Amino acid sequence: MAVVRGSGMVLPRSGGESPGEKADGSGTMFDRISGRYDLLNRVLSLGLDRRWRRRLVSAVELRPGARVLDLATGTGDVAFALATRHPETEVVGLDPSRGMLERARAKARPAQAESCRWSEGVAEDLPFAEGSFDAVTMAFGIRNVPARERALREITRVLRPGGRVAILELAEPRAGWLAPLSRFWVRRVVPRIGALLASSAEYRYLQRSMAAFPEPPEFARMLVTAGLEVLDVSALGLGACTLFVARRPAEEETR
Repeated sequence: MAVVRGSGMVLPRSGGESPGEKADGSGTMFDRISGRYDLLNRVLSLGLDRRWRRRLVSAVELRPGARVLDLATGTGDVAFALATRHPETEVVGLDPSRGMLERARAKARPAQAESCRWSEGVAEDLPFAEGSFDAVTMAFGIRNVPARERALREITRVLRPGGRVAILELAEPRAGWLAPLSRFWVRRVVPRIGALLASSAEYRYLQRSMAAFPEPPEFARMLVTAGLEVLDVSALGLGACTLFVARRPAEEETR
């Protein structure tokens, strides 16, 4: 089970692809598929992506009046979930794809539009001041950020001390009796469905990016190296998805 994601991504390339098949992960690439993006997520995840996003929203434990940054916001599903559950919260959705952000604006209900604003940009170079957010969320985007360590340091920087970050990411299931079936879905079925629905070669590289993503313990160590304290690592969807929850240590703990 897998979800495609647009923000901040660079899908892997191999030497065998023709130039017309290369997927560069740029905002322009995701502009081309923005109209079918939501349908692709529903189909490729068997509808589980909504449940996973609800877990993400719960994990940040927001207080009234919080300010949240949703990285890799795509068409705004996480941002809208945050605004709906916490209507008093300000949500900033950031994505490099202008087409995705236009879709997000078009999807927003009036109450959501009041809580959400949108910014074009990348996770490695956030245009925000240090400590300006109470929480940061990111769903299905960190896997293919080219400068992943830099993006994690930027997340730490813009979090206030004590603020939480919740990251959802995909991986190939490696354990459990259903793991072979899940790997077959990810390796064989997902790229074909994605390419068919999107009429785009980009999704042929989805499995490769998942296979290349670090295993959960290794990515958790990357969060620690970036200055975060890991609170929880939870496997979802038979191991096809992992939820990482961390926080920036409070000021008194960093002295």
